[in-house]
Amino acid sequence: MNSNSKDASIELTPVVIATGNEHKFKEFEQLLRGVIEPIPQRQFGVPEPEETGQTFLENALLKARHTAKVCGRAALADDSGLVVPALGGAPGIYSARFAGVGATDADNRAKLLSLMDGVEQRGAYFHASIVYVRSADDPDPIIAQGRWFGDIARSEQGDQGFGYDPIFVDRVLGQHAAELSDSEKNARSHRGQAIQMFLTQWRILESV
Repeated sequence: MNSNSKDASIELTPVVIATGNEHKFKEFEQLLRGVIEPIPQRQFGVPEPEETGQTFLENALLKARHTAKVCGRAALADDSGLVVPALGGAPGIYSARFAGVGATDADNRAKLLSLMDGVEQRGAYFHASIVYVRSADDPDPIIAQGRWFGDIARSEQGDQGFGYDPIFVDRVLGQHAAELSDSEKNARSHRGQAIQMFLTQWRILESV
């Protein structure tokens, strides 16, 4: 049997990913590869819940429990966004709808750049809260968080990624997030950090 056959025979744990965002799901696929089999929630017709939490963590937990309840399976959710201290933490938990309900990524970026016009303190960071539940009533969810620090650019650059990536500059690399390859982004991003933290905890609990 060749190595490919061996790899193919490994049975991965299936987990429903609680997001309707195809860009996010793609990142989950990349970050969980070889460990967990991510299943898109659309396979179960999961409706998007109303995000009523006041923090990223509250919304992630809400989404994870909602999806687990609808699917009757383990679920993994994230709530993430961009935090700009000069704007009082905005767009924060409203990152996906910063320019209003139904806003596009381009609309959100345009509003942010408009608000940052003339602002010299341009520090910012992406935040991701990851929550894993074995069931809707799981009393001990796995929680992991990550932050990616950088600055808000004065104009867009790059054609990779999604969301605010074209206007976020990584402080270490000096590049816009939208200029990074998938592997480069996953190695530095808030979601990549949170997933690695989650997997460390998940492996320990799976061995109990």
